[in-house]
Amino acid sequence: MGKISAARRLDDTEAQAVSHMIRTSPRKLNLVAASIRGMPVDRALAELSFSKRRIAVEVKKVLESAIANAENNHDLDVDQLVVKEAFVGKALVMKRWHARARGRVGKIIKPWANLTIVVREREELA
Repeated sequence: MGKISAARRLDDTEAQAVSHMIRTSPRKLNLVAASIRGMPVDRALAELSFSKRRIAVEVKKVLESAIANAENNHDLDVDQLVVKEAFVGKALVMKRWHARARGRVGKIIKPWANLTIVVREREELA
């Protein structure tokens, strides 16, 4: 008596990977995600490897996971994969405070983000 399996949201030529609770703001993470949208996966991996942004390491892990899902779970050709979607969502926001002068406080917010990467197999041009 388990759950009824839901229909697959993606096409047969697509695979995805999701990372929850990445410790950065969604705005900063979206800058890195936008830099790889629409790229072939080999170029996207190279872009993330040489990026100066700290969060590019996490994005690279998620992209590698999406590639592994495509290869192992859906039998897609790794050489034909393209980053179809890379989108960011908000997660938890930790609220902290910092003592200021005369009994006041300074508000500190520590945001977290979610990242989803969808890769798709390109059609062969014959």
